[in-house]
Amino acid sequence: MSDANRVLRDARFRNSIGYKSHAMKRGHFMKKLGRAALITAGVLIGASVIGGILNGIGFWGVMISAGLIGGGIWAAMKFPKMKIPTPETLVQSDLKSLAGKTEIWLEAQRPALPPPAIKIVNDIGQQLDMLSPQLQKLKEGDAAAYEIRKLMGEHLPELISGYRAIPQSLRRKNNDNGKTPEEQLIGGLSLIEKEISGVTEQIAKGDIDNLSIRGRYLELKYDQSAEAE
Repeated sequence: MSDANRVLRDARFRNSIGYKSHAMKRGHFMKKLGRAALITAGVLIGASVIGGILNGIGFWGVMISAGLIGGGIWAAMKFPKMKIPTPETLVQSDLKSLAGKTEIWLEAQRPALPPPAIKIVNDIGQQLDMLSPQLQKLKEGDAAAYEIRKLMGEHLPELISGYRAIPQSLRRKNNDNGKTPEEQLIGGLSLIEKEISGVTEQIAKGDIDNLSIRGRYLELKYDQSAEAE
């Protein structure tokens, strides 16, 4: 892959798929910016104090201060990197942050997915944005909350991880059921998108007690024999 294509690809996948993930990334950036500002202020105050005691810090003092500020800003903006949620952490996430963390996890998977699946992932991000405020109506211990976490932290990751585990040469090869792994992935993601939309509508209508995640439709298993071929 050429450098130009790599830059275009990276720019494409830096875009957030939803407002929740964008807000979380913005919050992380603002924290780093705040640390950079504190480092800058600390160096300037320290230089001023030393300059007052020594009646000036001189040329080298200015250069050292500038180096400390530059290095501090670089380190503050570079580290720590934002942690990508894992399926395990998604299952344990509180309802307030579940949608945003799921969006961030999905964004990290996009480079490995085919274009039709990426479009559906982007649509799932929009559905998660609509689901997020409805989740505030649930209690952490509700059965509905458990099922939603299971959908986000088990069914969705298993579907994508199962696809990624298949060699690229076999992803467009029909298996015994007449479908390719790529088609199964796209179908599974479409079902999950519809499920999230249905969950949002059910909660919005106050139908929490009857909320049921149709997990049996999402437990897609790839043909093990196809991987062995």
